[in-house]
Amino acid sequence: MPTITNLVYLISAVLFILGLKKLSSPKTARKGNQLAMAAMLVAVVITLLDQKIIDFTYIIVGLVVGSAIGAVMAKKVQLTGMPQLVAFFNGLGGGASTLVASSEFYQMTGNAEVNVIATIGLSVLIGTVTFTGSLIAFAKLQGIMKGAPITFRGQQVLNALLVLGAIALGAMLCMDFSNTNLLLGIFVVAAVLGVTSVIPIGGADMPVVISLLNSYSGLAAAATGFVISNNVLIIGGALVGASGIILTQIMCVAMNRSLGNVLFAAVGSDGGSADGGSGEQRSVTRYTAQDAVVMFDNAQSVVIVPGYGLAVAQAQHVLQETAQILMDRGLKVRYAIHPVAGRMPGHMNVLLAEANVPYDLLLEMDAINDDFQNTDVVLVIGANDVINPAARSKKGSALYGMPILNVDQARTVMIVKRSLSVGFAGEDNELFYDDKTMMLFGDAKKMVTEIVQVLKG
Repeated sequence: MPTITNLVYLISAVLFILGLKKLSSPKTARKGNQLAMAAMLVAVVITLLDQKIIDFTYIIVGLVVGSAIGAVMAKKVQLTGMPQLVAFFNGLGGGASTLVASSEFYQMTGNAEVNVIATIGLSVLIGTVTFTGSLIAFAKLQGIMKGAPITFRGQQVLNALLVLGAIALGAMLCMDFSNTNLLLGIFVVAAVLGVTSVIPIGGADMPVVISLLNSYSGLAAAATGFVISNNVLIIGGALVGASGIILTQIMCVAMNRSLGNVLFAAVGSDGGSADGGSGEQRSVTRYTAQDAVVMFDNAQSVVIVPGYGLAVAQAQHVLQETAQILMDRGLKVRYAIHPVAGRMPGHMNVLLAEANVPYDLLLEMDAINDDFQNTDVVLVIGANDVINPAARSKKGSALYGMPILNVDQARTVMIVKRSLSVGFAGEDNELFYDDKTMMLFGDAKKMVTEIVQVLKG
């Protein structure tokens, strides 16, 4: 049985790696998910059988119940709720690691190796921080808490003290593991640290937070794997932890900010008036769907820039219908995807994939930025910060230095937005007031539907 178990674990690890590789491209992401799910399934089943924890009857019951829950969630949860669902799943992963490590600790008898006790403490620390931190991220994304940073005096000092306190408790636990209150103390300190470390992070930085918490959940799982001597858990956790850190770094580069700045600078707002707090009221000319179609009739190339507003309005299907109509008329149509558009990594890609947008039409920022200057019309749907020229010129702005889509270089810019309110960075967008910009105010789905009706008419 040990030989069979190790062989299945090896197969599972290979499937995890192949699945992760395929997740790097939208074209193969679905296959990557399937491979990773298969890897997890065989790993869980062989572990339960090898340890004689449970028989096939309960395994089948678990598969049926779990599949039913997953199917319901897949049908019920809208793509606007996907970021908070991912955050919630990250939290469950961290919580599971905490429970497994704690269970192993309370079952220990006699002498224990220091490295095992230290790993248990580390697993509980990281797992609990992931759990409570993910719940806060969920609450911010769901609107239960305000999305703007929540700060108080001495917050960073408190976080530093909590980290030092957790380390001290871990050291004491290694010296006297019979004192179970020390592990409980690590749990309490970690729970508070998870809350205080995430509340000062604004909504615009949620893609970074989600990927970082995902990395935490992987590290907690790997640590738990060492505790229970499970190789596949170590490998799987290490893959999740490493890929999460890499993705976090990609997100930070996309915003031209360090991870420390994201975690500690308390950047962002809940959005607000267009005056940016100065009290100056500004106005623009309102355009209609008919005006937009006139511009399309005289264009040869169109670039569509999706943002979080597209997800909120669930306008991806009618937007792709618009794109198809324009392509049928001979226009060159492409989508420009900013790395941090939306509320989680890859949010726009997932959203547009649901509308069956061809993958070859989805171009990353670096691949399309130089083409904006040769583009006749750019259609922006619900995006703000990722197209704000203040990122280039306004020193002191939260956006300064962030790579943006060069939308302002196109001949005509159409922006579909509910109002002139600022984005999550709290910075007014001068592009709204540019002579080449056409502001189409209203719900994205309703406005794009009107454009489709005019195009068909």
